[in-house]
Amino acid sequence: VLTNPTMGGVAASFASLGDITIAEPKALIGFAGPRVVQATCKMELPADFQSSEFLLEHGFVDRIVSRENLRSEISRLIDYCGM
Repeated sequence: VLTNPTMGGVAASFASLGDITIAEPKALIGFAGPRVVQATCKMELPADFQSSEFLLEHGFVDRIVSRENLRSEISRLIDYCGM
């Protein structure tokens, strides 16, 4: 479960190891902040770059679930996976 913010080494290593990746709405997720990435790549980035919604659209996140619904969603996924 990726919360706001999930940045740096956590995002680059541990956070991306799960079979199913859930993020909270509007969470900032990435290794370096948007300004650092923009300066390094020398290109304009989308306004929602590194948001959970952007990452869902690009396949890095499997679903976005609000914090109040996390317990039931995780329970449903565990049941679905037969654990």
